[in-house]
Amino acid sequence: MTTPAAALDLGATAPPRTFGPLTRQMFVRYSGASGDLNPMHYDDTMATAAGYPSVFSQGMHQATLLATFATDWLGAHNVRRFGVRFREQVWPGDVFTCTGTVTAIEPTDGGRRVTVELVCHRQTGGTALAGSAEFLLPDSDDTVVTST
Repeated sequence: MTTPAAALDLGATAPPRTFGPLTRQMFVRYSGASGDLNPMHYDDTMATAAGYPSVFSQGMHQATLLATFATDWLGAHNVRRFGVRFREQVWPGDVFTCTGTVTAIEPTDGGRRVTVELVCHRQTGGTALAGSAEFLLPDSDDTVVTST
C-alpha cells in the first residue's frame, strides 16, 4: 500500500510490522554478514558459561529490523537520521512488532522534514528497542511505501 507523502500529518502511524520468530540461524547469519563474531550470539556453550540462558541477538541486528520497518514506510532514499536505544535482551523465539508515529513535521525548501518515533516490542510486551528517525520528504505527488 502506498500513501502520498503530502498526506502525512502529525500523529500519523505506520501499519505495525512483525518480524520473527527470531532464530539462532538469523543471529549466525547476521554475525557473518556484519563481522560481529562475538560467540555470545551463536555459541550456546559460551553464552551459558557467561551466565546467559542462551545465545542472544546482536543489538545492531535488531536495529536493522527497525530500520527496515522505517524505510519501508517512508523510503530509504529519504532518510536523513536514524538512532536507537536498546532496552531489553532479545532471545531466540522472540517476535518483534514494530510501530512508528509521526511526531514532528517542519517545512523545508521543496519538502518537509518528518520526524518519527519508532518502537519495537517483544511478544512479552516489553520494549526491545526504541528510536527515532528523520526523513526529508518532497512536497510533490511522490508516494511513500507503507508496510503491508
